Amino acid sequence: MCDEIPRLAEARRGFSVIYRGRTLLSTRDPIGQAERAADAAHKVGRTLYFCPSPLLGYGLSRILDTMSSDSALLCVEYDQVLLELSRKEISPEILGDPRFCLIGTGDPMALCGFVRSRWGARAFRRVEVLRTGGGWQLFPQIYGNLTDSLKRSIAVDWGNAITMVKLGRRYARNMVRNLSVIPGSGTAAELDFGDAPTLVLGAGPSLDTMFRALEAEFSGAASPAVRSFRILCVDTALGALLERGIIADAVIALEAQQWNLRDFIGAAGEKIPLAMDLSALPATAGILKGGTYLFFTPWTVLRFFDRLRAAGILPPELPPLGSVGLSAAALAAKITRGPVVTAGLDFSFTLDAYHAKSTPGSLDRLRSQTRLAGLINPGPVFRKGVFTAAAKDGTAVLSDPALRSYRDLFEEEFSRENRMTDTVSGGLPLGIPAVGWDEAWKILTRGTQISAALPRTETPTAGASRGAVADFIRQELDMLRELRDILSGKAGSVPEKLGGLLDACDYLWAHFPESAGAEGKRPESTDISFLKRVRAEIDPFITLFERSLKTVS
Repeated sequence: MCDEIPRLAEARRGFSVIYRGRTLLSTRDPIGQAERAADAAHKVGRTLYFCPSPLLGYGLSRILDTMSSDSALLCVEYDQVLLELSRKEISPEILGDPRFCLIGTGDPMALCGFVRSRWGARAFRRVEVLRTGGGWQLFPQIYGNLTDSLKRSIAVDWGNAITMVKLGRRYARNMVRNLSVIPGSGTAAELDFGDAPTLVLGAGPSLDTMFRALEAEFSGAASPAVRSFRILCVDTALGALLERGIIADAVIALEAQQWNLRDFIGAAGEKIPLAMDLSALPATAGILKGGTYLFFTPWTVLRFFDRLRAAGILPPELPPLGSVGLSAAALAAKITRGPVVTAGLDFSFTLDAYHAKSTPGSLDRLRSQTRLAGLINPGPVFRKGVFTAAAKDGTAVLSDPALRSYRDLFEEEFSRENRMTDTVSGGLPLGIPAVGWDEAWKILTRGTQISAALPRTETPTAGASRGAVADFIRQELDMLRELRDILSGKAGSVPEKLGGLLDACDYLWAHFPESAGAEGKRPESTDISFLKRVRAEIDPFITLFERSLKTVS
């Protein structure tokens, strides 16, 4: 019982801590040891110093004194007994420092959420681990997971900011163009699979294994009218399904750029419902004839979204996950109350395959094959960052940091979703239970035959009215024209009026490098360089709004 209560043992300088049969601090000079660890830490601006199990707080004042003002020190203690010890022994001056925080948790998602709420997104550029004692060795796996999650969260946040700089303008322009699609479309809330089991299909190389198992185990799965489960596939996998005569119950599309169109080659006119992001390429909406069902993923913080929501125009929201495969899983979890089985979500590739056969990428490789260029493309395989990993079935596959980050995000988002099961095939483990194909088919065929409850009409009815969309567009045009007149000198400039219009029309500047990582913040309205760039954005958006208004009217 004595081992369950921390004991302080006097050392030459300071105290050691004995707990659970271990000596957690040096018995000679625990203060000096902790200060040396603090001195050895890299002192770079915007660093989050992560101290697992701070114990008596030795060395914390040293790191606070030497780190930059835009850095922070986060101490985490998983053991509740040691947490109370730290709260008692760490000095009030340290506990009251705004750059310092001590919390007790072992949940990576909760920790990342806390950091984001306490200091804001993208407040830090890096994580530096600071071990001032041996307390972290009681739970090395837990503290390791917390460290990895913090590093991954910061990397993802900054990766999103870079994506915003590159594609933010495209997202906003697509959204404006897709306003004209809203009146003739439904919302993703209309896609209701009821209690039906749902098979979510990505486009990874392991999808070929699924096709073979599908043909062997359930020959009637090609037709939605007779199979006992639903199929939701990503747009890249659509061609592969149609090539095998398999009709999906719904297809999901997110891609904002033109190469998305090749995913629909050979699919024009198919009466398959399309779940489409409001920022996806507008031309995608007119290809399939099973109806378009819109959803919305907020790629940044915009007041424009708030106005759309207030006008009753904004479709249902899905979390911004960055990958069509992850979004497909998120959509499936919303539109069915039954079990969800995933396949083809590999986040990996092989020497000769990035996607399944009959997908656009696979067909491109076949078409480009010559006597001098084979199916194996060594460039991507041997590029920097590619590594070998073990797949779910034990085989060796290749992956890279970007794909691995999507896999990690999948685990963070869906590991607590009890209805979700993966299939044992190629691809990285997803952090959810994985079963063989025999068990997967039992899950999918557990129910009875399903009637055609899914909307399959060509004219969904849940979209906003044409009048509501037209009124919204006119209001946006009025604001843009007023802002243009002020910036062009045609109208008098009142600082408050200019600032209000800049804030309202935030889609004009949200992708600027200084704003992309600032969560909706912009430069001052006296910044001439900023105002000139905003002025250059206005006319193209006015043209897009006018085209959408003409289509709606």
